[in-house]
Amino acid sequence: MDSEDNATPEDSPELPGLVVSAGERLRLAREAKKQSLDHISAETRIPVRHLETIESGHFEELPARTYAIGFARNYARAVGLDELEMADQVREEMGTGGIRYSSVGQGMEPGDPAKLPTKGLAWFGGFAALVLVIGIIAFASTYYGAGEGPGSLLAGTQDQQEGTQDQAGAAAASDAAPADINAEGQVVFTALEDGIWVRFYEEEGDRLFEAQMDSGQTFELPQTASNPLINTGRPDAFTITIDGREVPKLSDEPITMGDTPISAAALLARAAES
Repeated sequence: MDSEDNATPEDSPELPGLVVSAGERLRLAREAKKQSLDHISAETRIPVRHLETIESGHFEELPARTYAIGFARNYARAVGLDELEMADQVREEMGTGGIRYSSVGQGMEPGDPAKLPTKGLAWFGGFAALVLVIGIIAFASTYYGAGEGPGSLLAGTQDQQEGTQDQAGAAAASDAAPADINAEGQVVFTALEDGIWVRFYEEEGDRLFEAQMDSGQTFELPQTASNPLINTGRPDAFTITIDGREVPKLSDEPITMGDTPISAAALLARAAES
């Protein structure tokens, strides 16, 4: 076997004195193994466009921080790098807005006096703020100075409270699942965004479906599934229907959910409790 075929990620060239970004390390490791992005995508089930984003270091373009870290770990595992070390580096780069290379010129650093406003500019800002405050006071005096004065705040507050309660009641009514939906009906999950990872499985551990779903992709829950459950970090990115009728989402925000029951009966009970 040729020595080139035995190349490892550690053989990847690195420029001396240069801090190599996480994406660059992954790309060098992939090229050292002579693998294409399509090969890595097939092995990790990560879309090629997300792999390109990772290699370019633009982690902020991925759906969420957890996706950036998870994708980088899977990529690192596929090319033989330390996935935990890679996850730490990605966290650091995302936390600092990217890494700084040693070849950076003598630009202004934080705290550079050249970045601070001049004394004259500071005085002008303070004067402008003072003029604005005086103008507001004058307007308020003119507007409220004549007539019978402002009315009672109590009535307005009560009306606002009643309106808020009416809105909350209407929202709760719209979120509640219709009572006539079949508790044994066909449950369908539809992805609202691209690259949403999800796993559907039975209570005994048998996997029903696991993948990254793209926008518009659906999964019909087998009606023969025994106590089906879901595991995902984006429950807000799925619409759910039972026999074609929409029921409330599992969550309105991206949170990690695991071992969450998703049978028709469980979804209807969840909607009734909300």
